[in-house]
Amino acid sequence: MIDCLRKYLVEFIGTFFLVFTIGMTAAFGGEGCIAPLAIGAVLMVMVYAGGYISGGHYNPAVSLAAAMRRALEWKQWFFYTFSQIIGACCAALVVNLLSGGLDAPAKMSFSLETIFVAEFLVTFALCYVVLQTATSKKTEGNSYYGLAIGSTVMVGAFAVGNICMGAFNPAVALSALVTGTVCCSCVVWITISANMLGGLCAALVYRCINTDV
Repeated sequence: MIDCLRKYLVEFIGTFFLVFTIGMTAAFGGEGCIAPLAIGAVLMVMVYAGGYISGGHYNPAVSLAAAMRRALEWKQWFFYTFSQIIGACCAALVVNLLSGGLDAPAKMSFSLETIFVAEFLVTFALCYVVLQTATSKKTEGNSYYGLAIGSTVMVGAFAVGNICMGAFNPAVALSALVTGTVCCSCVVWITISANMLGGLCAALVYRCINTDV
């Protein structure tokens, strides 16, 4: 029981600082490359910090992929997801406190279909990289998994961050409801659907191309 609580606390902390960084760079980071670099870096260091305890998921879609890959017990998936969402919401409240609140765009620049495809593709890539570098027996004990995972999110933010939320994470998407940075709630639910489907598909592909499942 104590071991499980340690894992949930690590997931809370990692997700908190991921969302905190996203929110604060959105508020004060300005235009350019600062936000993607900061977000990729914080995910990398939090994965290295907590990966040996909880796996360093900080993302319900990643936890779903890990459960399908049998690297996480299904009964723990709910508690992982709950810890991640609570961490994200707490971080969003702190961002609101420190920034005075973030402004939502007046309207969407792209269609819901575009948002769905962009979020799906990068979440798929993220979950695929996590499974290949952090759960496979053939890469067990490597020292690069955190860099690979953080870099995937950074690349995704650069590639599609201007045409979608750039969440790649249902907990991050939900935190946008707390900070009020979405023009309509349907964007959040489309994003969450794309993220979870991306995690599901990544796990299925992993199971097809790997024998250690």
